Amino acid sequence: MQGVCVSILCVCVLLHRATSQPPQESDTYTECTDGYHWDPHTEHCKDINECETIPDACKGEMKCFNHYGGYLCLPRSASVIPAPEPPIAPTEAFNPCPLGYEPQGDSCVDVDECERDEHDCQPSQQCINTLGAFSCQCPDGYRKVGTECIDIDECRYRYCQHRCVNVPGSFSCQCEPGFQLAGNNRSCVDVNECDMGAPCSQRCYNTYGTFLCRCDHGYELGPDGFACNDVDECSYSSYLCQHQCVNEPGKFSCVCPEGYRLQGTRLCQDVNECETGEHQCTDTQTCVNLHGRYQCVDANRCQDPYVQVSDNRCVCPATKPACRDVPFSIVHRYMSITSERSVPSDIFQIQATSVSPGAYNTFRIRSGDDNGDFYIRQINNISAMLVLARAVSGPREYTLDLEMVSVNPLLSYQGSYQSSSALRLSIYIGPYTF
Repeated sequence: MQGVCVSILCVCVLLHRATSQPPQESDTYTECTDGYHWDPHTEHCKDINECETIPDACKGEMKCFNHYGGYLCLPRSASVIPAPEPPIAPTEAFNPCPLGYEPQGDSCVDVDECERDEHDCQPSQQCINTLGAFSCQCPDGYRKVGTECIDIDECRYRYCQHRCVNVPGSFSCQCEPGFQLAGNNRSCVDVNECDMGAPCSQRCYNTYGTFLCRCDHGYELGPDGFACNDVDECSYSSYLCQHQCVNEPGKFSCVCPEGYRLQGTRLCQDVNECETGEHQCTDTQTCVNLHGRYQCVDANRCQDPYVQVSDNRCVCPATKPACRDVPFSIVHRYMSITSERSVPSDIFQIQATSVSPGAYNTFRIRSGDDNGDFYIRQINNISAMLVLARAVSGPREYTLDLEMVSVNPLLSYQGSYQSSSALRLSIYIGPYTF
């Protein structure tokens, strides 16, 4: 209600506070009481100046006076003073300014509710003063829902290249194994594990997101993928070495028995001690090389009734009665063969040095082969071949008397003339197949 008091000297108008005040800000309320309109800029109800908005608001000689929520038409000589407030708390003073403002002189100035602590922001929120009001701002990483601050799940927006971990008010990016965060803390870049102490025992190769361990020749990767274990090449094959395989870290080597030397990387070759001078035969002995060893043979090898006529030939003189039933001459020869030779195997050829005209010759094994390990295969009238009939293993030694019997019917008037000569062949079977 508005009251008007008129006297001769002046006109006094008692004004009561408008029955409707600008409403408090709310999230959904945008309507104001009569005499106010909603200001979207300040988000408050703002007084309507009817003196400006209503044409000819006052008729005749009356003057229009705007007031909060309404207006007055008074004589031009009248003055307006505020009317007493309705009964209110003793400490509450009348404020003719809109909510959020206070009078200062002839104008209304904004009230900083944040500075005066006249706000209802929660402790986690920041009070931001605005014209005629204030707002409560949530910390970074939160959004306001009603009066509450709710954490923003940044991981929903795919900020991270690999993995996103949401935390209250923030988030962090994590990378898969083999990667590390780039400088932007969002992207993931490959880690060169080989430069960072990868546990490869020998060689390391970096790949995208991981690494590979590799081993040197002669090693193989262990079950853990890191350690390199020696390969025992000797256990894979018995044919790597001709004699013995010796495994070594990362490799293997072949060794030969005594009396042999390594030829190439795996074969063993007999050492000819008689040629290299690695023997201990005296000047009166002859060095005979054998497989894996040597033997010293005395120079005088003829036994009675034979007499020596050269280094390796003995003859039995016809003047000696004991020479009647034995070969006229014996020639000593020595040879060595390997064990387990494939059979039948030609091992020695017998060749007559001289043959009488008209004579025919036969060859036989006179002695030394009790087991039938050898036989004679005659080639022609003057030569024959000694054949190994059965496989034999060494070390073993044979002494065979190979006899050539010569029959010449032209040299006898009373019958055929027969003579013989022998080859005493010493055969040494080596201990190995090489």
